[in-house]
Amino acid sequence: MDQSGLATFLRRRREALQPDDVGFPPGQRRRTPGLRREEVAALCGMSTDYYSRLERGRGPQPSEQMITAMARGLRLTLDERDHLFVLAGHNAPARAARDDHVDAGMMRIIDRLGDTPAQVVTGTGETIVQTPMAVALLGDETRFTGLARSLIYRWFTDPNERTIYVPDDHPTHSRVYVAHLRAVASREGRGSHAAALAGRLGAESSEFAELWAQHEVGVSHTARKRILHPEVGMISLHCQTLLDPDQGHLLLVFTATPGTEDHDKLRLLSVIGSQRLGASTTTASD
Repeated sequence: MDQSGLATFLRRRREALQPDDVGFPPGQRRRTPGLRREEVAALCGMSTDYYSRLERGRGPQPSEQMITAMARGLRLTLDERDHLFVLAGHNAPARAARDDHVDAGMMRIIDRLGDTPAQVVTGTGETIVQTPMAVALLGDETRFTGLARSLIYRWFTDPNERTIYVPDDHPTHSRVYVAHLRAVASREGRGSHAAALAGRLGAESSEFAELWAQHEVGVSHTARKRILHPEVGMISLHCQTLLDPDQGHLLLVFTATPGTEDHDKLRLLSVIGSQRLGASTTTASD
């Protein structure tokens, strides 16, 4: 671990970030360039003390998970992320296994969608980043571990995963997920995570096995998704998808037509989500 090099790199990247780069309001004039340490720590999901010690060259060696979080929080490019791994005394992940790193450009888009449900998902259905509105709409999909990180895996093994969607739409969701996973597994090869996930699901879910045997490809969702929310009821939203071809990530953005009941429900959900966030912040500070 190159403590001095790591400290300098973190400080330079922090100083290069502006509030607008990460979706923060400009606020009052800042005496120092870039973001504050506590702001970067929050973006990385770690304590200010831990981040500050790293930037001062006094911290312990961060784990690979912590490095991934810092790379995302500091909006690093893929090359910068690999450099961060090396400075911290780890081998840079193979480029073929870079699912957890969200492209800096994609993160800038997410930062500007604070009032919109949006999230970044890997090819195997693992949610990496969500806006607060996406959490309010769909729940925290980043909290899962192991195979359950994959929405596709949860869809076929956990009945609770289906409760937020209209039952009439379940067969279509199932066909789309299987066809999508087949495409990813075919593209990435037999030894890929997608292929392993398909094999595991084939053994655990008879529904998945039957659909997999049909060998459907090219099945896709309609642009509209019907979601059953426990507080606002059924809400029908347009789901636009942006693909990052380099990393195979999908950016899902949910919108409603202005002037409709669905749009009103989405605005109400924004208020509910803000109240929840405020309540959780208050509890955490008590």
